[in-house]
Amino acid sequence: MSNPLVECVPNFSEARRPEVVEMIVNAIAAVPSVVILDRHSDVDHNRTVVTFVGTPQVVEEAAFAGIAKAAELIDLEQHTGEHPRIGATDVVPFIPISGVEMQECIEMAERLGRRVGKELGIPVYLYEQAAKQPERRNLETIRRGEYETLKNEIMDNPDRTPDFGPSTLASAGATVIGARHFLIAYNVYLTTDDVSIAKKIARSVRHSSGGLRFVKAIGLLVEGRAQVSMNLTNFRKTPISRVVEMIRSEAQRYGVNIHHSELVGLIPQEALVDAAVWYTQMDQFEPDQILESRLYTALEERESEVSGLESGLTSDGFLDALASGEPTPGGGSAAAYTAAAGASLVSMVARLTIGRKKYKSAEQEMQTALVRSEALRTELSAAVAGDAAAYDAVMAAYRLPKDTSEQAEIRSRAIEEALLQAIRVPLEVADKALEVMKIASLVTAEGNINAITDVGTGAALAHAGIKGAGLNVRINVADLVDKSIANDLLEKLVDIEERAESIEEQVWLLISERGSFRI
Repeated sequence: MSNPLVECVPNFSEARRPEVVEMIVNAIAAVPSVVILDRHSDVDHNRTVVTFVGTPQVVEEAAFAGIAKAAELIDLEQHTGEHPRIGATDVVPFIPISGVEMQECIEMAERLGRRVGKELGIPVYLYEQAAKQPERRNLETIRRGEYETLKNEIMDNPDRTPDFGPSTLASAGATVIGARHFLIAYNVYLTTDDVSIAKKIARSVRHSSGGLRFVKAIGLLVEGRAQVSMNLTNFRKTPISRVVEMIRSEAQRYGVNIHHSELVGLIPQEALVDAAVWYTQMDQFEPDQILESRLYTALEERESEVSGLESGLTSDGFLDALASGEPTPGGGSAAAYTAAAGASLVSMVARLTIGRKKYKSAEQEMQTALVRSEALRTELSAAVAGDAAAYDAVMAAYRLPKDTSEQAEIRSRAIEEALLQAIRVPLEVADKALEVMKIASLVTAEGNINAITDVGTGAALAHAGIKGAGLNVRINVADLVDKSIANDLLEKLVDIEERAESIEEQVWLLISERGSFRI
């Protein structure tokens, strides 16, 4: 059974200082096993939206890390922007994705709110499904008057008393935390700079003013254009196409039109499919007609057939499968697994460096190294199954019939295409393993001296992964019919191998110098 997944989409009141945004994102990414899916910064709004997922415990911890870092770096007394806000971390929603009920997200919001109030001294308001008071379900109610008004009212107005934390505002402001269903953050730009038109259209489309159900909207001036900024809280009941057409109709009343639109963060595929079906009038459309959907289903079925791989990344199952008499998983999968282990050690040493006073000057470099090594670990882990699937595809191509000239031609093309994929996977493994070695070199030079041999082991494992992947590239390249492509692929591999040799020498020299022992 797959792990339960929760999505978190915190909004931070900063976009004009990329270095600050980077530090906040790095703080989130430093939590083990969290997966960052997206970030979106808008300079006019002066706001960044980060999207990440993971198990409930992981996501809750990552949200706290982001809030803490934002409180450290963002001063609401100095902040200006088009978008309403009351805090450095303005709003933190938890959204159930799979294997999680809304009630669990509500409990996450309550735990996080209590912790933020107690440990960080930030006032916290609960909203949407987590709201303790009915009037606080709507974010707009809590954010009324923004930071400047809340600062004056929080101490004396009982209606503004937070659910957790002090009834005073410091420079980090207050934070709104809650649980909700998935929403689409969607902005439409108009062919005018008259913001009053955007405000009139926003009033027409938003539900609170008598417009469309499940639509929240405000009018803003962004990048020199009037913008209708919206949250669509139930795209199934109020589809995005209906919203766009109403805005288009309202805009024409004022002699303007839609210039373009944008997403903030992510959107479910279903919402775009619904819009495409509506606009193209494909009334007989079925969801499984989407190529990618059919492909993902087929790949999931294929992956489930690869014995031992799903459990093998965290147990002896992979080693048992590797030792079996089956051709998959084989050397290519082992190379990816080994390189992933190398990335894991690099992450470990980066974490052992971060937060240590002695290595404060290397903090930012270690944060960046950790983010990338964790991403590489995930990608290399996925390549374990990917390599096995590629080998199976080659074997399937060789088993195609060749009784007629037409069959023989089809078989030949299938073999060539399968071989190319069986080359690309280990070549990508080699390339990613090389990047692991580059990060290992940096961590060896700046990281915790007490773990220097661990990062050296990580570099060695990544190098071993390159060598193993290289063997798999070469055996498949030899069978390619197109020798021009074969030569190009071999050149790429040789370049990776030569650079890996050089980096390993650097790492060994650094370990010898910093560790004060001969290797």
